[in-house]
Amino acid sequence: MCAKHGFAAVQCLQNIKKESAEVQFESRRLSWCYQRQRQQLTACKHISEGKHGSTSYLEREFIFLYHFPSPHVLTFLCSSRWAKGITLKIAGNNHLVPVQRVTDDDLQVLASVLHNTVFVTGLDLRCNVLTDAGAKHVATFLQENSTLRYLNLMLNDIGTSGAELIARALHRNETLVCLRMTGNKIGNKGGMFFASMLQINSTLEKLDLGDCDMGTQCLIAIATALTQNKSVKAINLNRPLLYSQEEETTVHIALMLKNNSSLVELHLCKHEMKNFGVERLCEALYENSSLRYLDLSCNKITRDGVKFLGDLLKRNQTLEILDLSANRIEDDGAIYLSDALALYNRTLRALSVASSNISGKGLVALSDAMKTNMELSYIYIWGNKFDEATCMAFSELIQTGRLKLNCTDVEPYEADGHVHLAELSHGLKKHYYWTPRCGEGTDKDANASLVIVAVSEHLSGLLPSASYLKKLQGLAQSSSRACGWSAVTAGPSSTRQLRRKSCRCPSWAVLSAVRFPRSRENPQW
Repeated sequence: MCAKHGFAAVQCLQNIKKESAEVQFESRRLSWCYQRQRQQLTACKHISEGKHGSTSYLEREFIFLYHFPSPHVLTFLCSSRWAKGITLKIAGNNHLVPVQRVTDDDLQVLASVLHNTVFVTGLDLRCNVLTDAGAKHVATFLQENSTLRYLNLMLNDIGTSGAELIARALHRNETLVCLRMTGNKIGNKGGMFFASMLQINSTLEKLDLGDCDMGTQCLIAIATALTQNKSVKAINLNRPLLYSQEEETTVHIALMLKNNSSLVELHLCKHEMKNFGVERLCEALYENSSLRYLDLSCNKITRDGVKFLGDLLKRNQTLEILDLSANRIEDDGAIYLSDALALYNRTLRALSVASSNISGKGLVALSDAMKTNMELSYIYIWGNKFDEATCMAFSELIQTGRLKLNCTDVEPYEADGHVHLAELSHGLKKHYYWTPRCGEGTDKDANASLVIVAVSEHLSGLLPSASYLKKLQGLAQSSSRACGWSAVTAGPSSTRQLRRKSCRCPSWAVLSAVRFPRSRENPQW
């Protein structure tokens, strides 16, 4: 064989080897794409059958779906209960998994990724290091996005200017339903921007401004705005900075309650409220028929103030949760409450009197009220003065099944022939500001108020809008055309099957652009 033919043969063998390698690579790529779609379809089937307790699968898939949307998952999202969307949890206080806190620059990248993502309707960014610069990215995102309905910015470093940007963005936003700003020191001026927003926005249902260092001026402005606002169902005004003993803010909130017919949940913790303020609130609640959850914890209410609440409970037919923990109720106040609950009230479902300086006489009276009042199911008493009669009374309620362990914060045990009560980590909002080091932070036993009166918490009870479903269906159809899938109908049950038309798939360059947690050679999550 001549050298020319030998060289041609070698070149031919090299070309064949190269083509073979390309075919093998393409085969592996197509096989990997097929496996990814099968995994997504299987996960969606498990979710629809209730085998997944959360949206964790879809949460970690959102970046992949954004760059390479699977028609399986998008069709599933359009046709199932998950069409209401998913909430991305990027909190910086996860004790179970080491996390890197989100910065302002990180948020800018995240906002660009989520710009056209229609199935992400909730964003949890609590306990990160976002500042006013990050609030600017949030404001821009709220103005451009039309699907986000839940936003949690709790315990970041957003100040007055950041509050102004977010509040002004909500003037035009028509989709956000729940906003949590707890712990951001926006001050009195920042609170005024939110008060102005409440006069314009008509879609926000839950606003959390607790522990934001707000003052008397903005609290009065917020109360005035809520007099006319008909969309807000829950508001948190905990721990303002008040320097007056006149209780002007409580008086204006009471005036608001007389005219407001939409507010369901009201938090007034740490308002330095005294008996005068409680009396004004009770007078207003005689005329209110919407409020179901009233939080008056950590105030300066004594037994005389509780007497007004007892009289209110005898006539009120809407209140379901009453939080009086960390007040100075004492035995007389507990007896006022027990008399109203035993003989008159049949609507209150949860009562918290934890750490209220109540001794055995008052606690036994409350346990006796539960024997006649079958509607009162949740009671929290830890932090009071337990004697043997108290321990025996609540032990009997628990053993007979009248009081369930997941509905109280005490558990009986016996030592040396005597019954004692131990503390359980249960409450109305035990994990409101922090997450536990083990277990879920959304444990319903530790956050019973979310079960009894759920107002837009993590999109609870919200149905997807028509525009949202339309966008999702459009994305599914375009993805099906791009990936070469077609939908056919077969059988009397009209079950939808996906049939492959061709082997057209995105190039490997597109797939490699997605940031996977592991190497390309082992593309497994």
